[in-house]
Amino acid sequence: MDLFMVLQLLCGLALFLFGMNSMGDGLESLSGGKLEKTLEKMTNSTMKGFILGAAVTAVIQSSSATTVMVVGFVNSGIMKLRQAIGIIMGANVGTTITSWILSLSGIEGDSLVMQLLKPSSFSAVFAFVGIILLMFCNSEKKKHLGTIFLGFGILMVGMDQMSAAVEPLSNDPTFTGFLTLFNNPVFGILAGALLTAIIQSSSASVGILQALSKTGAISYSMAIPIVMGQNIGTCVTALISCIGAKKNAKRAAFVHLYFNIIGTLVICALFYGSNLFINYGFLNDIVGPENIAVIHTAFNLLATAILLPFNKYLEKLACLTIKDKDEDSDVPFLDERFLNTPSVATERAKSLAEKMARLSEGTLLGALELVDHYDEKVAATIHENEDMIDSYEDVISTYLVKLSSKQPSADDNKTIQLILHTIGDFERISDHAVSIVKVAQEIHEKNISFSKEAKAGLAVMVDALREIINNATVAFVDNDLALASKVEPLEQVIDRLRDKLKDAHVKRLTNGTCTIELGFVFSDLITNIERVSDHCSNIAIGVIEINRNGYDAHEYLHELKNSDDIQYNADYKAYKQKYTLPKEALSVREVSVGVPVN
Repeated sequence: MDLFMVLQLLCGLALFLFGMNSMGDGLESLSGGKLEKTLEKMTNSTMKGFILGAAVTAVIQSSSATTVMVVGFVNSGIMKLRQAIGIIMGANVGTTITSWILSLSGIEGDSLVMQLLKPSSFSAVFAFVGIILLMFCNSEKKKHLGTIFLGFGILMVGMDQMSAAVEPLSNDPTFTGFLTLFNNPVFGILAGALLTAIIQSSSASVGILQALSKTGAISYSMAIPIVMGQNIGTCVTALISCIGAKKNAKRAAFVHLYFNIIGTLVICALFYGSNLFINYGFLNDIVGPENIAVIHTAFNLLATAILLPFNKYLEKLACLTIKDKDEDSDVPFLDERFLNTPSVATERAKSLAEKMARLSEGTLLGALELVDHYDEKVAATIHENEDMIDSYEDVISTYLVKLSSKQPSADDNKTIQLILHTIGDFERISDHAVSIVKVAQEIHEKNISFSKEAKAGLAVMVDALREIINNATVAFVDNDLALASKVEPLEQVIDRLRDKLKDAHVKRLTNGTCTIELGFVFSDLITNIERVSDHCSNIAIGVIEINRNGYDAHEYLHELKNSDDIQYNADYKAYKQKYTLPKEALSVREVSVGVPVN
């Protein structure tokens, strides 16, 4: 085998891997992440997990990708280790679809039907249709379909090139003599495992074996142990991905390894043990690409059938390997393993952003309760929540910046933009919650009591704030445009309430019924409330504008207030009536120190 044959083989392998990855990416994008999301949610039984794992892997053409995704799910705490086991077993079966696709290259015959079934006959057509769809179609779905067709065409060209590169080896005595080493099952298993570990793709290593089989030099005795070894070698990707992960994620990767090692050992013992008595005559027969596909599928189905009933023991073995230790589960976390699957990564980021939004809302509502009933423990919790929300913002924004470079779909990109535009406002809301706590603490320490007139005015403003924070949060979480549209008119009403209460406060200052120090407390409180409503408005505008494929808050507000929008005016009128200040709220009496003013 000279240098040019090696270069041709490497070029064929490169095309093969590129085509396989392109086809898998296209299929994944076309599904819109639905398969992965289903994989995440519908794994309440081992058998169901097995079926889903096989289906997803058959679509994305990579058991390694599925297993790495599962490791990420377990690491994020959204999937239990026991749920992951069935998926991992299913992934091993699902990946065999690639070998069946590649086996089409071994079809022989002179009839028209046989010629049409050969990939060399239709892969060029697929590639041409694919490039047309990619270059001239604006539809994202058609572009994904083009990627699938083009990827398949490139994959088959790479397969043909690898076959052509190794074809001269059929008459090379050195090569055929070297292959006899793999008649030894141990050497065959080691060779298959090493090759797959290097290229990190069992589909690709099976493809290489199928290309070599076209030389007529590969027998069953060589192919069977190599295929077994390839299943062990593919575990390397998951093992690498679990470095730095939590204990259960590491256990999931080891379940994958133990499943393949134990499956190989058991099947080896059964097959070669029975061969001593039965003497399988076909072991010296020559195999073709389709025979290797049969071996690959049969091995994985048999290993699953043997080990599926013992999944609990696989879990225990993984737990014995990775011991329990304390882990901080409160730290916000987004697994970078999902970045190569943008739809899943976007879903995880949105889930964490929703958690942040709910925590921010709860922190604000807790702070409002302290104004009337101050509690040191609750105040400390609010400070802790604010620190946590800061961490959420840092983690989510950093993750989404990385995700943006992974070419997410149009829908995912909208979600990314929405999160990036809104998490800063949720963080600022928690800051205002802390400011309200400080006001509440001052009221408590100085024994300040608001008069019933002041309390009446604040109660109206606080009720309006409770509604607007709920509307903004739900609009963000549910992407509810109708609810988002109700935030701005309520924000305008809150601005109006602040102005009226501030005017009444100034009058009390000028006539001496309120001191400057007490006035500061009152002013700080209503100012923080009004500023929270501003951030709620920003959140709602983000939901509306990004769904309209743009973001210009000033333009939106200008357009809204100058377009005589019927719905906006109706909502404003309804909120204005709902949150009308009682007459006593505008009284000149305000606060006293120590004893409430009645």
